[in-house]
Formats: sequence, structure tokens, C-alpha cells
Amino acid sequence: MSPLNVSLADLIARLDEELPDADHLARVSEAQVRNRTLSDLGDQLVDHYVSKAKAAGASWSEIGDAIGVTRQAAQQRHTSNPFERFTKLNRHSIVVAQEAARTYKHDTIGTEHILLGLLGEAQGGAYKVLVTKAGSEQHIRDAVEAALPPAGQKSLRGHIPFRAETTEAIGQASRASAELGSAWVGTEHALLGLIRTEESPAARILRDLGFTSDGLYEAVKAELAEQSDSPGA
Repeated sequence: MSPLNVSLADLIARLDEELPDADHLARVSEAQVRNRTLSDLGDQLVDHYVSKAKAAGASWSEIGDAIGVTRQAAQQRHTSNPFERFTKLNRHSIVVAQEAARTYKHDTIGTEHILLGLLGEAQGGAYKVLVTKAGSEQHIRDAVEAALPPAGQKSLRGHIPFRAETTEAIGQASRASAELGSAWVGTEHALLGLIRTEESPAARILRDLGFTSDGLYEAVKAELAEQSDSPGA
């Protein structure tokens, strides 16, 4: 038995119980999804205690020794939470994006789900910028839904990982925030992050709707000028 008191036999029994009619290949696919989920949860567990250790004064060298990696590797892997500077509304949009992926039974969160998340936060500046240009929320939703991958067979439980381009878009959002001199990463910056991740599904959707990177930057800049530089957007 592992330190978590969960054995391979337990995991196999649970999967077989939950998918009694699935064929062997379907069970392979489901096993891979659960493998990713377990890996993500493990990473989050380590991140949690790394943060605790840093707050208690541990050095990166000490943390690296505890994990079994070099100081540099520990620091690169466990730097600050990418959502640390996200506003409450922007964090909520990420939750909405995750639930959109779950609703469509997708096993990863793509940029198209992030775009749906921004539409699901009507108080955010991104929503205003999107609807002002596109004409209606439904018009944008229809465009996103037309570009979504086919629905999966089963909704995932727990954490759903980001796709690579989604992680890139989140990084681009933080950079856009810095460019615009904001202390926080709001929904407007997240929108810029999407269109700047040029090969992503969301960027293609936005371009098809008539948005350009430069035009969106100016629209976001104007929207931010109407707001105070404080969390909430």
C-alpha cells in the first residue's frame, strides 16, 4: 500500500466499477485521464507545502534537497502562483472556463473555454469589450461553440488541466497587464492574452469575429481608463 493507503488494485477496481460496459480501449483512455488528474493533484500538493516552507523561511536550496532536485529546478517549478495577481472576477472566469470544459466533457481546458469563461463574467471589462464589438453575447457564444472539439463521453471529476496554449495565454495576460501599468491581471488582460496566443482556437475565433490584436489593445486600454487601478475587474 502507498502512503495514501491507495493501491493499484483499488484504482483498477474503481475504474472497472464505474465503467462496467466499456471496452478495453475506452478503459485505456479513462486510465490516462485519471493518470493526468493524479499527477496534477500531486503537483498541487507539493506546491502547497513548498509555499508553506518558503513562508517559514526555507531557502530554495533546502527545498530542492527536500524534493530531490537542484535549487534551480525547484525555483523554476515552484515560482509564484500564476493566478496570484488575478482579480476576483478574472479568477471567477477561470472557474467558469473549467466548468465549461466539464460541461462539454473535455479532458483539458483550452483557450476557447477561457473565452467562454470571460463571457460568463458579465461584470468584467472583457465582457463589455467583447459584446460592444461583436454586437451580442450570443453571437460570440455561437462562434465559440462552433469551434469547440466534439464532446467527450464522460465528465471529469476534480481538477482539469490546461492545454499548452492556455498556459501561454495566461502568461500573455500577465505581460499585457505589465505593459498597461496595472497592478492586477483583470479579465481585459486575459482577453489580450487570448488574441496574442496567435495559433490558439480563441485567437482564431476572435479574428473571425473581427477583432485584431492592435484594435483589441486600444479597446482594452480605453476600458481600463474608465476604471480605477484596483481589484474587481
